[in-house]
Amino acid sequence: MARGTVNAAVLASGSGSNFQALLDAEASGAPWTTRLLLSDRPDAGALERAERAGIDRAVVPVKGRSPEDVAEETLARFEAAGIEVVFLAGYLRLIPESVVRRYRDRMLNVHPALLPAFGGKGMWGRHVHEAVIASGARISGPTVHLVDERYDEGRILGQWPVPVRSDDTPASLAARVLEAEHTLYPRVAAHVCATLAEGRPVTPLDDPIHAFRPMPD
Repeated sequence: MARGTVNAAVLASGSGSNFQALLDAEASGAPWTTRLLLSDRPDAGALERAERAGIDRAVVPVKGRSPEDVAEETLARFEAAGIEVVFLAGYLRLIPESVVRRYRDRMLNVHPALLPAFGGKGMWGRHVHEAVIASGARISGPTVHLVDERYDEGRILGQWPVPVRSDDTPASLAARVLEAEHTLYPRVAAHVCATLAEGRPVTPLDDPIHAFRPMPD
């Protein structure tokens, strides 16, 4: 990987707004080239974004298949595209263990809460923001972390604090956290890709959490 950019795949299950944020960063010179968009759902909006951007796309169904079967197809598609780093952007499935092993420390996910709180199976989308508000937490925000064999337990690489207002609904909090995701995720992805291109071990983003300006409330 001793060159300026690395080949990336993106996994998405939904509309792909974080995928779009990554594409926008790439167009502005971020050190990766998106070669492939994979989804587990044929109706995912992210597939349309990939088509408009001229990026190869494919559906790898998960429901009713063994993890080994999903892993085999996923790895075959990654290998055919020369994938070196993987970005999860609203992908709601647990990654098969053999895929995690193959891309250890080269697979990232963004989660809409400050892990390790409010993570784990079933904690995605609205469920996360409902839990944050119900807990009385005054700060939330996204976390970018490495992917391992369990939901939301990989090493944290970057976070961004977002205030929780007293009148917040899950929808209003989600909107502000998503805005922060669109800034934080490309920044961490660029850091990781630059590190990989230089042949160095992946480390957390240099900026500590307090260096980020909290998103406006």
